[in-house]
Amino acid sequence: MNATLEEVKEAAKKADAHEFIKKLPMQYHTYLEEAGNGLSGGEKQRIALARAFLKDNKFYIMDESTSNLDFATENIIFDMIYNKFRKKTMLIIAHRLATVKNCDKIIVMDKGRIIEQGNHEELLKRKGKYWKLWEMQQGNFTVNSEENVFDETDVNENIDELVYT
Repeated sequence: MNATLEEVKEAAKKADAHEFIKKLPMQYHTYLEEAGNGLSGGEKQRIALARAFLKDNKFYIMDESTSNLDFATENIIFDMIYNKFRKKTMLIIAHRLATVKNCDKIIVMDKGRIIEQGNHEELLKRKGKYWKLWEMQQGNFTVNSEENVFDETDVNENIDELVYT
């Protein structure tokens, strides 16, 4: 990739990486260990995002690309991602539904099968699996409300995810 130092710095700023890079021993000229050892998960993700900001691809795959970031930083970065890549095709894989709510099309999968698809508003109106997960992530779960009742399978799957991830 051919980029000037100024272009790299600008991409790092957009990815919220500039400040921690300035603290590295040789700043932007620091050699990192294999696989970025010595950096936190969030720092690695920020560097990966900065690299994506430098490229001009037609298609981007973002697999849990902000999962190690705090919610505030994640929101800032996704605003930039949506603006920067607005006219690009992105495949965003995420468990935090807030990161995909602005996507044109959301595909909900369960056990390797597509079970729902649509945009955020359409999926919420259907009150299916996406809606259930959204409600849980928003903290809107009401135990006594019949429309919010989860079957035992859903609860057990979520418990398994908590235990094994």
